[in-house]
Amino acid sequence: MMKLSLLAPVACLAILNPAFAQSPAPVAPASALSAAETAAGWRTLLTDNAAPGFRGYKQPGFPAKGWTVTGGVLKSIKGGGGGDLVTSDEFGDFELVCEFRCSPKANSGIMYRVAETLDSAWQTGPEYQILEDATYGAKSTDMHSCGALYDLAPPVEGKTMKSIESGGWNEARIRLRNGIVQHYLNGVKVVECPVEGADWATRIAKSKFKDYKGFGVLPKGRLALQDHGGEVSYRNIKVRDLGAKSDGTIALWNGKDLAGWKAFVPDAEKAGVKPESVWSIEDGVLVCKGNPVGYIRTEKDHTNYVLRLQWRFSPVTKKAGNSGVLLRMIGEDKLWPRSVEAQLQSGSAGDFWNIENFVMTADPARTNGRNTKKMSKDVERPLGEWNEYEIVVDHGTITLMVNGEMLNQATKVEEVAGKICLQSEGAEIHFKNISLTPIK
Repeated sequence: MMKLSLLAPVACLAILNPAFAQSPAPVAPASALSAAETAAGWRTLLTDNAAPGFRGYKQPGFPAKGWTVTGGVLKSIKGGGGGDLVTSDEFGDFELVCEFRCSPKANSGIMYRVAETLDSAWQTGPEYQILEDATYGAKSTDMHSCGALYDLAPPVEGKTMKSIESGGWNEARIRLRNGIVQHYLNGVKVVECPVEGADWATRIAKSKFKDYKGFGVLPKGRLALQDHGGEVSYRNIKVRDLGAKSDGTIALWNGKDLAGWKAFVPDAEKAGVKPESVWSIEDGVLVCKGNPVGYIRTEKDHTNYVLRLQWRFSPVTKKAGNSGVLLRMIGEDKLWPRSVEAQLQSGSAGDFWNIENFVMTADPARTNGRNTKKMSKDVERPLGEWNEYEIVVDHGTITLMVNGEMLNQATKVEEVAGKICLQSEGAEIHFKNISLTPIK
C-alpha cells in the first residue's frame, strides 16, 4: 500500500477519518476536525475534559461515578458502576470512528440504534464487540470476539489487534448505511451484514436477543458505550449522521430535469437526436442510455468539495457497463476533456484515470500509464443494486470512497476550479442523490 500524505487531523489513508489506515498512526486531539471532515459531516463527541455528546442510559446527565474524561480520554472505571453511556442524539444511518484500549480481560461494546425502553442498552441495540481477545481467551473469529457483531455475525479471519503490552490503541469504525452495517477493526473490514430483511430476522431469531422486543429493528436510536465492569478507554470519538446534510450542502441535481447541467454528445447530430435526449428522469432517478457517448457537466465550476452520488447499472438487464465521474474538468468540451476521472466501470469503481495529463501524483505501484488501479478491494454491490460514491476533492488531494471504503487517493493534484461531469459511455447507468458540500 502506498504511503499517503498526512492531512490534519487525519492520519494516512483518508482525510475523512483515521480508521481507514491499514497501518494506523497517531491521530490528532479529540477536539480537532479538518475543514474536509467538517464538510463531510463529522463532529466530535469528546473534548479534552468532557463528553458533551454523552449522558447516562436513562439518566438526564453524565454519570456521577464510573466514568472519567481526562486529556481527551473517556474511561470506564473497573467496578465503577457508572452504567452505560448513550449519545444525546439519535441516529439512523451513521458512521462512527474511535480508538479504544482495554485492560486485561476487559469486555465492552458499542451499540447502535438503541432505545431506552428496556433495562440495558444491549437489549435493543446491535453491538460492535469490544474485547481484549488475547487475555480473554477468545478466538479471533469467534462471534463474541473483538469487532464481531455480537452473537449475530463473527469477524472475518485476518484481523489484527495491538496488544496490551504494546500500550497500543486499536481503531474501531462502524458504518450503517442503506440497510447494511460494516464493522472495521484497525482499518480492516471484519463484518458486513444486512440489518433488515429475512437474513437479519433469521440471525436475530437464532441469537440471545430473540425475546427482546424491538431488538435490531428500530430505524434510528442512540449510540451507546457499554459499562461491563472492566476498564476500557476511548478517545477520538467522531460521528456523522449519514442521513443529514452538512452545512452548505447543495443538491447538485434537482431530481426533476437537467437544470444546471449541460449535455455534450458529439455524435448526437449524426444520430439525429438532441444531446439531452441521452438522459431521462424516471421517478427521481437520472437515467443515462449510454449511447451516443459523451457526458453531462455542471454549468458552474467547483474547486474543493465533498461530492456524493449513488449509481447503479440497469436493474432490468443487470449488464455490466462503463461510466465515470470527471473532476475539475477544464478547457473545451470534447470526448475526453482535461480532468481527473473517478472510474465507474463495473469491477473498477475507485480507479483513477488521468485525462490530458492532468497534474497529479498517484501510487506508482498501482499506476500504469494514465490509470491508477484501486486498492485491491471488491466492494461494489451486485449489478442492478445501488452503490455510493463519496469523493473528497480537498486542495491538492482527491480521495475516492466506494460504499464507505477508501479505495484510492491522489496527491499534488492541480488545484483549479472546474466542472463535474457524468459520462455516457456505452451502457445504461442510473444516478440519484447527487449532492455537493464545499470545503471552506
